[in-house]
Amino acid sequence: MGALKQETEMALKKNREFGFKEKDFRFIVGLVGERTGIVLSDSKREMVYSRLTRRVRELGIKDYTSYCNMLRDGDPNELINFTNALTTNLTSFFREPHHFEYLANTVLPAIEANKKHQRLRIWSAGCSSGEEPYTIAMTVREVLPESSGWDIKIIATDLDSNMVEKAKSGIYVNERVTGIDKRRLRRWFLKGKGNNQGKVRIKPELQELITFKQLNLLHDWPMREAMDVIFCRNVVIYFNKDTQKKLFSRYSDLIADHGHLFIGHSESLNKVTDDFKLIGKTIYQKIS
Repeated sequence: MGALKQETEMALKKNREFGFKEKDFRFIVGLVGERTGIVLSDSKREMVYSRLTRRVRELGIKDYTSYCNMLRDGDPNELINFTNALTTNLTSFFREPHHFEYLANTVLPAIEANKKHQRLRIWSAGCSSGEEPYTIAMTVREVLPESSGWDIKIIATDLDSNMVEKAKSGIYVNERVTGIDKRRLRRWFLKGKGNNQGKVRIKPELQELITFKQLNLLHDWPMREAMDVIFCRNVVIYFNKDTQKKLFSRYSDLIADHGHLFIGHSESLNKVTDDFKLIGKTIYQKIS
């Protein structure tokens, strides 16, 4: 098996258009982790190469070492292109799990105990292919089951209309749910049969909680109700500081008093807004 793997890797290298050294891959893995919180395993080596090759070609660069040097120089536009190329569709259920643990153990019980009206509103801003809003829905339903009588609405938006349609379908290949424990799999997913073998589908009772919409965060927002919780994770890395300030000011206007904001692994509200206080790792609460 080891010899076969080595032969396969050699064949791939021969067919590569651009030189791609081990140190190039390691630098890219580190940069992606720093900017997005996504951990790329060695098995993603060919995915990294294929996704970035278009950029290397468009820039007229001779190899990946030269491209990595450009990224080291900190060109802001290229860092955006780099991040976009590698983060498209790269998400997972229960990504950054401490957020969902805090939602389940602290935020939701406090809302349940203190809210006069049994109404919960959550926004997943930048929902990609849907794993985040479905994880939110699972977490909420495990704390506030249907029998609780709560009026629950989760809004999930993304700039990419193709991602919105993918998310709305609620269908995923089995590999996407390998990290979810068996109890949750049985409770929240339907196993595909026939033509859908090898896939799973989110149960309708979760899908009913979520409204998916295509939305550019820099344009008008359709939401009119105050949000109790907003997830905006690994989104603001695409924006400059002035745009971030405007965005988080709008979030502050929309979010309920003492509401919660969850942001991404490498993001911070430091010098962006004073409307929220840090209460946990990338977890903020509105100052009211």
